[in-house]
Amino acid sequence: MREHLDNATRLRLLASLAALVACPLLMLAFAHAGRVLFPAYRNLSKMWIGLLSWLVSPVPCAVWDWLATGLALAAVAILVRRVRRRRPVLPLLSAACLAVSLTLLSFVAGWALNHYAPPLADELGLEVREYSIDELADATDHYLRQAAGLARQVPREEDGSLAEQDFSSLARIAGSSYARLAASHPIFEGSTRPVKALLLAGDPLLYSGHTGIFWAPTGESSVPLGCPPADLPYIMCHEAAHRLGLASEQEANFAAYLACEDSDDVRLAYSGAYNAFAYCFNALYRADPDRATQLLQQAAEGELGEGVALVWSDRLATHEAYAAYEGTFERVGTTVNDTYLRSFGQSQGVRSYGLVVDYLIAWNERG
Repeated sequence: MREHLDNATRLRLLASLAALVACPLLMLAFAHAGRVLFPAYRNLSKMWIGLLSWLVSPVPCAVWDWLATGLALAAVAILVRRVRRRRPVLPLLSAACLAVSLTLLSFVAGWALNHYAPPLADELGLEVREYSIDELADATDHYLRQAAGLARQVPREEDGSLAEQDFSSLARIAGSSYARLAASHPIFEGSTRPVKALLLAGDPLLYSGHTGIFWAPTGESSVPLGCPPADLPYIMCHEAAHRLGLASEQEANFAAYLACEDSDDVRLAYSGAYNAFAYCFNALYRADPDRATQLLQQAAEGELGEGVALVWSDRLATHEAYAAYEGTFERVGTTVNDTYLRSFGQSQGVRSYGLVVDYLIAWNERG
């Protein structure tokens, strides 16, 4: 038996359609006129995200995590009850469509159009170009030495492994980690609220191959509790960078390094240097495995040998931690993320995560 579309249901469906159509139209407009619309859009986006972040700040964990789960369970329960009682389901489905489409519109209009912003390199006066193997090797050596020098200062267990850190204290420090940088670079102005913990979606996110997420409709930078200690501070700063309107993955990665490098907290400083080394070493190893191996061996035999050994030990422990989450779900999650990045003009897709190396080399050469 066909259901009759009442006026309220019809209006909800029309509003859902309008919201969905608005998203690609906005993306098209910003793809062709992004430079004209910035920095006005980024400033408005920061104000909006800052307001949302302030509204949910009293809750210590990610609100969207619980809200999405609760609404999904409630919708399923109501749908089952309506079907059992043979009551119309279209009003419920139309309400669900409206909620999803408005959330998507909030995501796109309120934040995701930052994907079309001018490069962060322009904001920082940084020249990013193609680099030689020698320049890549120099940067790799620099960040390895930086990490090795800090490795012995980070809290560790008796066996030398990194000690588990208090999530809340790190979240507060990472959330405000761009405040000092903002004094000289206004691009880093914005919310300084703590990064949130993902309690429900944390493990599923890791299984999907992701270590954090910025949820624009609630203005929350959120990270799973299960991230390895060497990565956790850096990941927090990465997600906090997204909250400042840095939508590009490579730019959020580089911004996270800058925030960690500028921090007085050795946990952040080490995590930033460790990740900068990891990105550069991976790129060097892909380009010239023998040179990468030789560089590592020479550093291990030098005065920072103990620190280099700790950095490499942390790298192995980090890989082991992530290996527990590998599988089919991770491949699906990576494909979804790749599609999302490409839809906003990041033609390298998930490979854009590694392009931060160009920024790191440029920063190293800048001195």
